[in-house]
Parts: sequence; C-alpha cells; structure tokens
Amino acid sequence: MTRSWGRPGAEFAGGALDRYAYTFLAGGRRRVVESAVVALTEQGTLSLRATRLRPTGEVRSTHAVERAVIAACPRSKRVEEVIDTVGRSQPVDDIARHLVCLGLLSGRRQRTTRAGRRLLAAAASEGTLPTYVLDGPAALATGPVRHGLLSAHPIPDSLGRTLRRMGKALDDDHSSSTEAAPGGGTGFGGGCGGSSGGD
Repeated sequence: MTRSWGRPGAEFAGGALDRYAYTFLAGGRRRVVESAVVALTEQGTLSLRATRLRPTGEVRSTHAVERAVIAACPRSKRVEEVIDTVGRSQPVDDIARHLVCLGLLSGRRQRTTRAGRRLLAAAASEGTLPTYVLDGPAALATGPVRHGLLSAHPIPDSLGRTLRRMGKALDDDHSSSTEAAPGGGTGFGGGCGGSSGGD
C-alpha cells in the first residue's frame, strides 16, 4: 500500500520538491490529479470503477492535492469531472507557482524548463518515483484504476488538431462542390446521386 505524499502544510518545506511537484514536471496538471487518484485508491480512500470515483468513507490523506480530490467527489462522480475541477484548483496552482519560482517551469505556458527536465531525469534515475508519475496511467497494472483513468483521457492535442484540419478540409471541399453544383443543388448530394443515374 502506498502512503500519502507529504505532510500537512509541508508540501514545499525548505523549497524541496514533493512527489506531486515532480509529477507536474513529468506530465502537467492532469498527471498531478491522476496521480492523486491513484494514491487515494491505493490508500482505500476512493474507489474507481467504470470511470466513476466513489469515496469509501476512510479518509487518511494529508496532501493538499489529495484533499482537493476528495472534496471534488463527496459522492460518486465521473473521474474526468474530478480531473478538470482539481486541475484548476488552488493546490495545483500552488505547485505550478512554486515550480515557476524555482525556474523549473516556464511562467506562461507552464512547460518544463531545461533545469526542470534535468531535475526530473535525476529523480527518475534514482528510481524513487512511481512509474505512473513518469509515464501516466498506462504504466499501471491492468485493473479498474488503469481502465478508469485511461478511459477518461481526452483526445491528444496533436490528434485533435489533425482531426480539426481534416474536418476543415472536408468542409472546404464540400463548400467548393456546392458552389460548382449545377441547378443550385448541393455538389455532395449531386455527386453521389447523380453518378448512379446515368446519362
């Protein structure tokens, strides 16, 4: 069983990084919340089944991010909603601000800096970070937590951009076909229906 990451009010004592700070460097806000969900399910504080988080009534969390996750789902709630809510919460903002102050995260786009990547690589080589911190939920053993978190994943940004470009290209083709269609009909419908009618 994994213990909670940190002590009350001591997340950044002495400027040191806790594991959620390393998690932010590895995967950003979403990874922080996902890691908190994993920690809380391992503690038995939450259960995750079919993309829904449920409290078990046994609260032993001490980290601000974990407390925010617990507060976000007082009853059964979709894990994606919890991730969205907690990803914009004060505890996660505090982690980002601390990392920016240390020069480990860029201020505007919140991307890991070269110094942050070096620090993360050093921590990874020590082997003290859970694999899901570095690699996300895909690194978890097969089971309901892995399935629930992976099912809640949005379309990757690069794939989303590709799909939007494809949709725009199809719209452009459709528009130009419509303009060129004789008799005011749509080019798309005319092209499909007209080709089967013959001359």
